[in-house]
Amino acid sequence: MKHKIKGRKLNRNSAHRKALMRNLSIALLSNERIRTTLPKAKELRPFVEKVLTIAKKDNLANRRLAISILGNKLAVERLFKEIAPRISSRNGGYTRIMKHGFRVGDKAPMAIMELVDRIEIVQNIEKIVEQKTA
Repeated sequence: MKHKIKGRKLNRNSAHRKALMRNLSIALLSNERIRTTLPKAKELRPFVEKVLTIAKKDNLANRRLAISILGNKLAVERLFKEIAPRISSRNGGYTRIMKHGFRVGDKAPMAIMELVDRIEIVQNIEKIVEQKTA
């Protein structure tokens, strides 16, 4: 039995998996929406959600912890300044995974992963509310 063994190996060694999760999470935090394979997206979700939970409370210790996890000061700065205030009222579920067909070359299942409170979505909702009230 394989007790207490979690996560997919994704045909990579542990250092490569760690680097992959860092790179994907930095891309997600920078662009707020990425397209990747479905298994990678499913592995990325808990990794990113833990970082987003850390970012909800802005203090020096949490900033240093986020930098140690992500390894990118610019991404951490954006995380604490722009993204964390938008998700501060949420208790979890900061990301969304949507299936997006299959890759052309090898038919790998693809997915779009995005932050739930993206700027574009928030702006569209505000426009709709303005139109209804006007």
